[in-house]
Amino acid sequence: MFRNLMIAASALALAACATGPDYAAPETPSSAGAFVAATSAVDTLAPVKADWWRLYDDPVLDQLVADAIAANTDVRVAVARLEKARAALREVRTDRLPDVGAGARATYGRLPESQRGSGAPREDWSIDAGLDVAYEVDLFGRVSRGIEAARGDLGAAEADLEAIRISVVAETARAYATAASAGEQIAVAERIVELLDRSLRVTDRRRAVGLTTSLDVARIATLRNQRQAEIPVLTAERNAALFRLATLTGRVPADLPPIAAQRVSTLRLDTPIPVGDGAQLLARRPDIRAAERRLAAATARIGVSTADLYPRISLGASIGSTGPDIGDVFGGGPLRWLLGPLISWSFTDHERARARIAGAEADTRAALAGFDGTVLRSLEETETALSAYASALDRRTALKAARDAAGQAARIVRAQQREGQVDSLALIDAERTFAETEAQLAAIDAGIADAQINLFKALGGGWSAGAAAYAAALP
Repeated sequence: MFRNLMIAASALALAACATGPDYAAPETPSSAGAFVAATSAVDTLAPVKADWWRLYDDPVLDQLVADAIAANTDVRVAVARLEKARAALREVRTDRLPDVGAGARATYGRLPESQRGSGAPREDWSIDAGLDVAYEVDLFGRVSRGIEAARGDLGAAEADLEAIRISVVAETARAYATAASAGEQIAVAERIVELLDRSLRVTDRRRAVGLTTSLDVARIATLRNQRQAEIPVLTAERNAALFRLATLTGRVPADLPPIAAQRVSTLRLDTPIPVGDGAQLLARRPDIRAAERRLAAATARIGVSTADLYPRISLGASIGSTGPDIGDVFGGGPLRWLLGPLISWSFTDHERARARIAGAEADTRAALAGFDGTVLRSLEETETALSAYASALDRRTALKAARDAAGQAARIVRAQQREGQVDSLALIDAERTFAETEAQLAAIDAGIADAQINLFKALGGGWSAGAAAYAAALP
């Protein structure tokens, strides 16, 4: 019986055809080659390093990144969603297996005399046991398209997890860099305040001997107090970055290791940054892979909906026995068996099925638009990050020259003031200019570190197994 059932299922499977469109990966822009905004500050030939944060050569940052990947709550949520997608795929795959069920029942009752043999008791037990097998023949691809859609969902969940990991790594590096940069800016502000304190003491001594006025003393004191007022703001910024770092690494603020707050110098990367090219970017970014996998899942669901236009064919078999006691059922008593196909077709409900097909087709068009938008945004983000990074480097070069010139001018004016060659207004102006350029240089160093992290994040980290597989599948 089961051999006949399998022969029939195989014959139908040979004639099966999957409904709906076959999926083809969408094309990406052919002009996505060398980056428009790339400059000599980047190396467009080398691929992006997967562990790009190690370029900063900071063991503390390396450990914080490892902690974030292991304990970050967003990563844990993405891992759970991936596990759910895997479970959904396993569930859908079971539709390819036969549905096997066994049952048994025992009843005690009274039958009419006409239904009992001569001399047989009218009241007796009746025991029934049987085994049922049903197998849906996937003649029109409903099951195979469902599995294809579930695989697309799983691929999207895998890419989403990678995208979240990249984002968490970047934000962890950013929080650490912000705390370190704020520490350096605090140190710069404290040096400026100390320098202005010396100028204030010199000016006050000159006032005491009548070489200047109390107004000059007040002006220098005002400038000094303005710089002093910047320190609490920078301190709050640094603390906020450390609190953010604790959250990113899955800790409460009190549990953040003290070593995370010890660095007081901005993260610096003076070597060119490897960025690859636009084609590598499109193959590397996990958000693009996620969008492509969602498009594949949406396309497969058109086939699932289309299969509802056609009948569902199942092959069924049943074997069982009924008797007054267990011995009769399992000891060679009366045996029954059934074998045959079952066709189920809601041919009067085609309008509902066609509405579902139209909805699935609309979802696919939306998924394709989402893919195209993700590709364009990824190129936009990368070009913007490259441009911002190059501009920040150019600005730092100019600011450093201005700071050096302002420092030289301030030293000359201080010497001239001690010799009585210039008044206090000239000194105040020189001190103010130097303080502003010094603070701006410290701020631009922090901005460069932030721009570098933005660039690494836009580049999508480094090559991964998922990225390589996706790149091989691109048209």
